[in-house]
Amino acid sequence: MAIERCNERLCEDNYPRMPYVSLPGEGRPISVDPARWAERLPPGTWPPDFALTGEVRRTEVFSLADRWRAEDVSTVQFTAGVLAWGHGIRGYGPHRTTRVLAQPDAAGRLETALGPLRADVTPDVVLDCYERFGTTAKVPGLGAAFFSKLLYFAGYRRGEGGVQPLILDQVVARRLPEDAGPARKYTTGWWTSTWSDYLHWAAAQARRPEYGNEPDRVEIALFAGTWTA
Repeated sequence: MAIERCNERLCEDNYPRMPYVSLPGEGRPISVDPARWAERLPPGTWPPDFALTGEVRRTEVFSLADRWRAEDVSTVQFTAGVLAWGHGIRGYGPHRTTRVLAQPDAAGRLETALGPLRADVTPDVVLDCYERFGTTAKVPGLGAAFFSKLLYFAGYRRGEGGVQPLILDQVVARRLPEDAGPARKYTTGWWTSTWSDYLHWAAAQARRPEYGNEPDRVEIALFAGTWTA
C-alpha cells in the first residue's frame, strides 16, 4: 500500500506524512540508505516505501508505526525500520539487525512484546511491554537502548501527555538528573522500575512551557544536550 502523500499539514493520526517535518528540537534527520538495507536484510524484511529520500525523521518512523498498527507492514518490517533509524549510517547496522531478526522465534517474540501497543495504551501496558522484552519475549542482541525505541514509536500517543514510552540509551541516561531515578548510574540493562522512574520524571518535566506537555520533547532535549533544570 503506497503511503498517502500530502502537504505539510497534520493528518488525522497527528503525524505529518510526506514531506516529513522534524519534531521540535529534533535536529538533523538520520541518513538511511534504503537500497543498502533492503539488499542486506533477509528478503521481505525491509518495509516498502520507507526512507525513500535517504533521510529519516522521527515523524516518518511514526508513520511507519501507523502502518504497522493498520497491518500494512509486519512487526518484523516495523522493527527493521526502527533499527535502521537507530543505527543510521553505521556500517554494521544491517548486519546487527539481521542477527537480531534471525534469532529463533524473533518475529513471535517481537509481536508478543509490541502487539499490546496496537490498541489503547496505558502506563501499565507500556511497562508490561518493556518487561516482556527483558523476560518472556527477550530477543538476544536486542538491548534496552533499541527495544525502548521500538516501544517509543509503537506506543507514543502525541497530544495525550502523561506517562509515555520513551527512548532510553546511554546518551540520554548519562544526562539525566538525580531526581529522574537511578537510570543515570547505568549504561544498559535498565530494570523496568528504573525505566518507569524516568518516564514519570519526563512526564512531569513535559509540563514545562517549553515542552508543550510532550514527554518526548524532554527526551529529545536530553539527547541533544539542551535540557536544563
